[in-house]
Amino acid sequence: MGKVLVLNASYEPLNITSWRRAVVLLLKEKAEQVEHNGRILKSSFPLPTVIRLRQYVQVPYKEIPLTRRNVLHRDGHTCQYCGSKEDLTIDHVVPRSKGGEDAWENVTTACVRCNIKKGNRTPKEAAMPLTTMPRRPHSSLHFEITKHLRGGINEEWRKYVIGMS
Repeated sequence: MGKVLVLNASYEPLNITSWRRAVVLLLKEKAEQVEHNGRILKSSFPLPTVIRLRQYVQVPYKEIPLTRRNVLHRDGHTCQYCGSKEDLTIDHVVPRSKGGEDAWENVTTACVRCNIKKGNRTPKEAAMPLTTMPRRPHSSLHFEITKHLRGGINEEWRKYVIGMS
């Protein structure tokens, strides 16, 4: 039946849960329904797609590891130089030989062709501008939500996620 976005009492995205768990939270009055997609669960009880907790929950910050998989996901599995989705690699914007670090802000997705063409230069030196400047992702939940949005599912979630509107 689908997944449900759970918002903290402050309207910050907290997690994604099953529709069954969301309905239990609503019935126990621990949450309120914010969005639904028009589907009806039972007479005049719309199936929720976004719920908000009534009590604020403190959430510890969790660092997202810098991995090839996470960089590819952040960049939408697309070369940030030409837009290709074939033969993808990871490129250091400022090459390591020039002091570039392994950091979210210095790695980006590039196809093999662009990576070779750029070589041991910065994008400016190679006259190859990036379509999107690399940045640290907001949260692991942000990653999970973008998967759902890229699939065209749960578009109503978009307005609750920073940088997705």
